[in-house]
Amino acid sequence: MQILDKNEINKRLEDLEGWEFKDDAIHTSFQFENFKEAFSVMVRIAFEAEAQQHHPDWSNVYNELQISLSTHDAGGVTEKDFKLARSIENIVDAGE
Repeated sequence: MQILDKNEINKRLEDLEGWEFKDDAIHTSFQFENFKEAFSVMVRIAFEAEAQQHHPDWSNVYNELQISLSTHDAGGVTEKDFKLARSIENIVDAGE
């Protein structure tokens, strides 16, 4: 998988509200009503990530979920990261 350059990454981020590029990854965070809601979304994301065979670096504290995406095998951000980011956005939007 080919690494995207910084200009291409920033261009693609225009379509993903709340995501930013830093430290060779794209990052976002979400806040939910409570822990149960945050964890429910994490489970749905986990199933989608497994289906795509591409797994996020993430952390959860109570109702907040922080996500970083980078294609470690390629050493940077690739199309796989944007595909998963769009899926994550769809999952979060469906839960609202």
